[in-house]
Amino acid sequence: MLSIILIVVLSYLVGSIPGSLLIGKYLYGIDPREHGSGNAGATNTMRVLGFKAGVLATIVDLGKGLFAAGIIATIRVDAIPVTGLGFWDTMSVMRLIAGMAAVAGHMYPVLAGFRGGKGVNTSAGVLLAITPVTMLFTFGVFALVLYTSRYVSLASLAAAIAFPSTVVIRKYLFGVGSIDASILFFSLALATAIFIAHRPNIQRLLKGEETRVSAGKLSMSSSSKE
Repeated sequence: MLSIILIVVLSYLVGSIPGSLLIGKYLYGIDPREHGSGNAGATNTMRVLGFKAGVLATIVDLGKGLFAAGIIATIRVDAIPVTGLGFWDTMSVMRLIAGMAAVAGHMYPVLAGFRGGKGVNTSAGVLLAITPVTMLFTFGVFALVLYTSRYVSLASLAAAIAFPSTVVIRKYLFGVGSIDASILFFSLALATAIFIAHRPNIQRLLKGEETRVSAGKLSMSSSSKE
C-alpha cells in the first residue's frame, strides 16, 4: 500500500507543475490565466502567447503524463496489493493510477492555486506511456481533424473517440494481447470526462463561434472563449 500512496502523491505533484504558468510568467511576463479563456492549458497559452509558447506548454503537459505513467508507476517500496484484479494486468493498473493522479494534479494543481487545465495533453502522455502504437493512431486522428477543421476542441473530441475505438479494433479484431482491458475501461471513462469538460466548446461549435487555428496562431471570433 505504501508504494501506491507514494506513486499517487509523486504523480499528483508532477502533474501539478504549472507548465503554462511558468512559461507565461518567466518567458513572457504574462499569466495566461488572466487572459483569453482564463484556462491554464496549452490551448489558451497558444492563444495568449503564440504558437511557440503553446507547443512548449503542450510538450510539458505531455511529459507530465508520460513521466508519471512511465517512470513513477514503477516505484516499489513494498508489495502491490492489486495483483488479484482478475483479467486486469497489475502493471497496467499501476500506470493508470499514476496517470490519473497526474491528470488530477494538472487540473487541480496545488502548486498553482488549484487552477489548472482540462487535462487532455497530460492524459495523452499517460496513454502514450501505456500503449504508444494506439496513441500514435490517436495523434494522427487529432492532427487530421485539426488540419482540416482548424478547431482544437473538435480535434480533442475526435481523439477522445479514436483512442478507445483503436483499442477495441487492435485488441478484439486483431488480437493484440499486450493491450490490457483496463486500458479500454480507462479510455472510455476519460473520453466521457473530456466530452463533459468540453461542453461549452461543443455548444460554440454548433453555433459556429468556436476558436479556429490559422497559420500557426489562434484567431478568435469576438464571442469565442475556451
